[in-house]
Amino acid sequence: MPHKQHQELLSVLHECMEACNHCFDACLKEEDVKMMAECIRLDRECADMCSYLESAISRNSPFVAQLAKVCAEICEACGNECKKHDHEHCQKCAEACMKCAEACRNAAA
Repeated sequence: MPHKQHQELLSVLHECMEACNHCFDACLKEEDVKMMAECIRLDRECADMCSYLESAISRNSPFVAQLAKVCAEICEACGNECKKHDHEHCQKCAEACMKCAEACRNAAA
């Protein structure tokens, strides 16, 4: 069982992963998919990193702080890209990414 100190981070990571996966899927259905390419790419990166960090925490990895630092950078990049698009799924994803970036920065400190 992961340390109690990471319970909130685990929840935020999972929410972010789900938001990115939803955004990724919704972006693929947009009329101008080429315009959404960077958003789609970063959604995948972010969802994968959040999932990986979630796994690392659950197995009590000694690299959680370092991984959380990288995850914060990826979440912030994804959030900034999603903010550029008016679609509701992108705006919700941006919000989840920024929340996750902050939680990861706190965990990395």
